[in-house]
Amino acid sequence: MKKIAVYGKGGIGKSTTVSNVATALVRLGYTVMQVGCDPKSDSNKNHNRGKLIPTVLDTIRDKGDTIRLDDIVFRGDDGVLCVEAGGPTPGVGCAGRGIIAAFEKLAQLKAFETYKPDVVLYDVLGDVVCGGFAMPIRNGYAKDVYIVTSGEMMSMYAASNIASAVRNFRTKGYAQLGGLIVNAKGITNETEKVSALCAEINTEIVQIIPRCNAVQEAEDQNQTVVEVFPESEMARVYTALAKKLLEEKVETL
Repeated sequence: MKKIAVYGKGGIGKSTTVSNVATALVRLGYTVMQVGCDPKSDSNKNHNRGKLIPTVLDTIRDKGDTIRLDDIVFRGDDGVLCVEAGGPTPGVGCAGRGIIAAFEKLAQLKAFETYKPDVVLYDVLGDVVCGGFAMPIRNGYAKDVYIVTSGEMMSMYAASNIASAVRNFRTKGYAQLGGLIVNAKGITNETEKVSALCAEINTEIVQIIPRCNAVQEAEDQNQTVVEVFPESEMARVYTALAKKLLEEKVETL
């Protein structure tokens, strides 16, 4: 089982990237589970025609000890197994603690043993890498971490912070940094700026995702590009990225 965490600053296009990769992997014949780790709980919406699925936290609150796997794991219309960790009521509680509780419940109910996914994708908010948001890095849930960024200053700043967190946990035998995924915004010298960041944090660009109207057109239909436009250039880009994420990485500290 390949377990991959994808981090990135809020609004950078991380969920769009993860969802398209997940759909591409399903089309390649893999069983894929996507776990949304953002209090907005909308990571999987494009697998479900825009419908938000019940979160693990909400279901725990509603059903307590009677909760079952089929209450929190849903198969999307494109075949992706969907899970949303959820979060607390806005302004009350800690979103990081919510992720911890959700992960513990998935482990308790033996989600991975039951569904036997070939690939697990964690879609993790990366503005703050602390508490529950660091769970995929530090608790052995993910082996490889990838960061979605653009050439914008704040996006690269967040990417640098995430990379530092991964490095710190890597020395303890946890997840390793696989590289940066550039979700291009079309700014001047964007690739060069991200390449310079890669040199600073000792990593590489794994894939450049160009700006393309097809992404928004697909999302307007509450679906992924890979599903709506399977023969498009963008679908080929996401499929190429999906294949790269399955490659074994060897990181030097």
